Amino acid sequence: MAFWRLYYHLVWATKNREPVIVEALEASLYSYLVHKASELGVFVYAANGWVDHMHLIVAIPPALAVADVAKRLKGASSREMNRVDGVQTAFAWQRGYGALSLGERQRPDAEAYVRRQKAHHSEQTTLAWLERTMEFDEGPGRPGRTEGPLGQGLHEAGAAYDWQGDAPF
Repeated sequence: MAFWRLYYHLVWATKNREPVIVEALEASLYSYLVHKASELGVFVYAANGWVDHMHLIVAIPPALAVADVAKRLKGASSREMNRVDGVQTAFAWQRGYGALSLGERQRPDAEAYVRRQKAHHSEQTTLAWLERTMEFDEGPGRPGRTEGPLGQGLHEAGAAYDWQGDAPF
């Protein structure tokens, strides 16, 4: 086995951003996601969300693609939530997801941000770039790129987690 530390902040939303992640469903949803992730060999450090989306801080082994992990977790959890008693409407995730890579130093702050989801949404202190999901690929080759020491478009203007002052989480 290779040495690896590959951390990600994953975000995805309910279909049409419907507020279907109600308190009665949350424990089952998060518990199931942690269980399914474990079956895949994925380590979950934090799982939480709001009524219309969820966040996971995970470590994904290098043998697995981030896209495959997101697809499998979303598909399996959607099927499972439709089996839970008391679900009023069909449970589904929308297409796409958000994925941000983390370093070892950013992981505790990312975990804290995820654990405080309800407070962030209640207090309107969310960070838009940590709440973003996309149906289609929107990688770093899009607007916001600058000239770098190795040529045009080879790096972004600043690291998203390299903040001065208060941590963004």
